[in-house]
Amino acid sequence: MQRVLMTSAAIAALTAGVAQAGGIDRSGQPIGVLFEEGNYFELGFGQIRPDVGGTYFSTGQPTGNVLGNYSLPSLALKYQFNEQLSGMISYDHAYGADVAYGGSFAAFQPLAGTTAEVKSDNFTALLRYKFNENWSVHGGIRASKAGGDVTIWNMGLTTAVPIYNAHLESAWGAGYVLGGAYERPDIALRAAVTYFSDVDHSMPTTESGPVTGMVPPGNLNQDTEVTTPQAVNIDLQTGIAKDTLAFFQFRWADWSEFRIAPGGAAPWLPQGLVDFEDSYTYTLGVGRRFNENWSGSVFITYEDAGDDRTTALSPYSGYRGIGLGVVYTQDNIKVTAGVRYMDLGNAIASSAGTPVGLFEDNHAVAAQIKVGYRF
Repeated sequence: MQRVLMTSAAIAALTAGVAQAGGIDRSGQPIGVLFEEGNYFELGFGQIRPDVGGTYFSTGQPTGNVLGNYSLPSLALKYQFNEQLSGMISYDHAYGADVAYGGSFAAFQPLAGTTAEVKSDNFTALLRYKFNENWSVHGGIRASKAGGDVTIWNMGLTTAVPIYNAHLESAWGAGYVLGGAYERPDIALRAAVTYFSDVDHSMPTTESGPVTGMVPPGNLNQDTEVTTPQAVNIDLQTGIAKDTLAFFQFRWADWSEFRIAPGGAAPWLPQGLVDFEDSYTYTLGVGRRFNENWSGSVFITYEDAGDDRTTALSPYSGYRGIGLGVVYTQDNIKVTAGVRYMDLGNAIASSAGTPVGLFEDNHAVAAQIKVGYRF
């Protein structure tokens, strides 16, 4: 099983970080590099292309594709200090959103023209201590920088007027990571559990809107408290035959506690600009090593649909997906590539708590490549 173990981290890595999960989760916060052998550096890039459109209830007009394409850069460095102690630092885009609602201007079409953008940069620093060949613990800190913009339009018969805009300036926040793992190298078994704490951000916010009762005429400047959610990742893998590995991943994120609620919007939108449910994402796959250089994997993913009423920021409810991955190794170089297709669940998008559109028969395609160097 040792030959399987040497490729297991790369095969399992193909299932992480290539698609948006619940809420505005993008990377899934993988820590697989921490389990690589020796000293290791990895650089990655992913591209996600969603095709998500619907129909406005009020007019029957199409929304067009409301979610923009986005990229997922990442890098990670793992260093082995001694036989027991190792460390990892990594960077990724943990959270994000890029939404723009199209369609012609029409009365009672409240989402057309509305846009929202959320950006984040996430840094994680971890240490891992091995008590023996089987048991280890890991933990450290995570720091994230997050901000965004939201513009809501009022549609007349022939014109459109922005009635609300919120610019949330990027702000830093910090949290912690704790976890542990059990391994049996002789059968390529690893069971790892990792907890990510929530992270508080205090974002300087400028709100503007001409409509009295929504935002006072002119600008309103104050801080908005935004907390990105706590989460738990479970990673399981085991050898099931010579050069063959089965793996399972689970992620829970506490999106039901996530709010973006600038003060100026409170009188007309007390629940805030977004309203998510907790997300539960499952991945199951098989990886196989074909020879000294090539390995591959196939996997399926599933995210619980939950309530079909969703926020306009993420107008789909769960998904089902299938993916393929390949790993090429030569000397100290490892190249990992993967692709995934996702069938996105039907949903009713809401604005200010009011259903405004039906989104169905949507999908997304994700691809990723990582280049690693062992030194």
